[in-house]
Amino acid sequence: MRIARFTTGDDPTYGVVGEDGDQSVVVALAGDPLYVGMHPTDEQHKLEDVRLLAPVIPRSKVVGVGRNYAAHAAEMGSEVPEEPMLFLKPNTSVVGPGDPIFYPTQSSEVHYEGELAVVIGRICRDVDPDRVAEVIYGYTVGNDVTARDLQRSDVQFTRAKGFDSFCPLGPWIETELDTSDLRVRTQLNGHTVQEGTTADLIFDVATLVAHVSSVMTLLPGDVILTGTPEGVGPMQPGDEVAVSVAGVGTLTNRVVARE
Repeated sequence: MRIARFTTGDDPTYGVVGEDGDQSVVVALAGDPLYVGMHPTDEQHKLEDVRLLAPVIPRSKVVGVGRNYAAHAAEMGSEVPEEPMLFLKPNTSVVGPGDPIFYPTQSSEVHYEGELAVVIGRICRDVDPDRVAEVIYGYTVGNDVTARDLQRSDVQFTRAKGFDSFCPLGPWIETELDTSDLRVRTQLNGHTVQEGTTADLIFDVATLVAHVSSVMTLLPGDVILTGTPEGVGPMQPGDEVAVSVAGVGTLTNRVVARE
């Protein structure tokens, strides 16, 4: 099931994306399904007639995972970590499909990082890896935008990854997905610049959720970014970046200079 958050010009609404004959539609839900469950209404729109928003706004946090593909660690000149390397992005960094990524004046080297994102569905702590499926609400596409020059100069990641608009998510949440071997692809202005598979994750989804939950309580709507394949690189104002995850969809954003 694909759960979207959208607007027709009024307040944001949640809905289920599906097909009606030969066209894609979204059926509106009553309330936030993370908290009130799935309650379809009689309201239906053509998907092309609505504006998709970030499918989830984390109430608490976005947890990033660094160097979770060996080839990416190598291209960054780093060793493969012995356990998941965690960092946080503020929930104010989240934007949705079609929203601009603002290029901050403090940086001259902003990179794309396409990845699979996990959405948590319930309060959890110290989750056993064998029970991780019980706490996952679904999956979406993420772009862990990073000011690489600030990452190098600051050493730690907060500023480099925390700017407003540095965490595009979307286009919706897929609730049923086998994450063992999903193709992850990033295109810059229509040219493929990253391509990998979740089969190459150093730490798989179950391991990541278990590890993060051993450190901090996870809340409904929290997001875990699972890491990016090799091929990260710069983008400039005017560029369009599209991240695709097989079985989920494509998240597209344009880079805009922040004035």
